[in-house]
Amino acid sequence: MAELSSLAELGAADVAPVAEAPVHVQKLDKFGRAYATGKRKNAIARVWVKPGSGKIVVNGKEFNVYFGRPVLQMIVQQPIYAAARDGQFDIIATVAGGGLSGQAGALRHGISKALTYYEPGLRGVLKKLGFLTRDSRVVERKKYGKRKARRSFQFSKR
Repeated sequence: MAELSSLAELGAADVAPVAEAPVHVQKLDKFGRAYATGKRKNAIARVWVKPGSGKIVVNGKEFNVYFGRPVLQMIVQQPIYAAARDGQFDIIATVAGGGLSGQAGALRHGISKALTYYEPGLRGVLKKLGFLTRDSRVVERKKYGKRKARRSFQFSKR
């Protein structure tokens, strides 16, 4: 690169082009579905999204039967309502591992990712609300000489 001695030369100098933001494209399988994997704690959710009437099926059951608590049902539906796509997509999911709360979080993560693969324009809305970020918090391992991860045995002077 040549030495520049004035601001006028800087304007005329060739500057390397700045890399543009990646363009997100629609990712569909041969059946016209978008697939994504969501994770939370030890739970993993495999999610397929396709156009439909708004039915959500989890492990062969309706989602409100699988997730009995209203809080978990709300967590699962958050990305759909945030994207204003209620009743437009059928969602088929299989979840494994962890407990119901972790599975609901994994399903929310998977649905969010699958919606962005089906409709890349939704990425900004879902990312702003934090649905595309994988919650990496997991249970801390138990340490040697401790009763739990951090809890010590009860101290006794005698």
